[in-house]
Amino acid sequence: MGFEEELFHELATNTWDKRSRMQQEMVKGVKGEPFAVQELYRKGPLAPSQLASSMKTTTGRVSTLLSALEKKGQITRESDPDDRRVVHVNLTEAGRERAERQRESMREAICWIFSQMGERRAREFVELTEEFTTYMSLCMPGKPRPTADEVKAAFSGNAQEDA
Repeated sequence: MGFEEELFHELATNTWDKRSRMQQEMVKGVKGEPFAVQELYRKGPLAPSQLASSMKTTTGRVSTLLSALEKKGQITRESDPDDRRVVHVNLTEAGRERAERQRESMREAICWIFSQMGERRAREFVELTEEFTTYMSLCMPGKPRPTADEVKAAFSGNAQEDA
């Protein structure tokens, strides 16, 4: 077994078998209401179809989710004055407050973890995570592996974003 297989098993064990409560909360945050609230907070008003695309789900699922958020007073839906068929979803003040609480809670927890790791290791972790997620964005299970040019383009895009 090469180092790749050994590390795959370690990573799988650490990320799936030993999932922490924080990891479970983070996973919840990338779907459902928490994700929708954060997406609207970061990007501003969106059409339901844009939210569905971001969430990689159906517009029907998003419609149900938006109804729940609307009942909680966290979003409003407004028709576009130029095209009544288009609806814009906006956060209310309560929705913005929820998003800020979510972000602050996550920031505090992660900053505590970084303080435990120390600056050098925390910076190294973030750099390696960026590299790993770039590779993950290119490499899908069951699909052909990316070409050297695709890898180069992905990493040059990261360098341009960092500049």
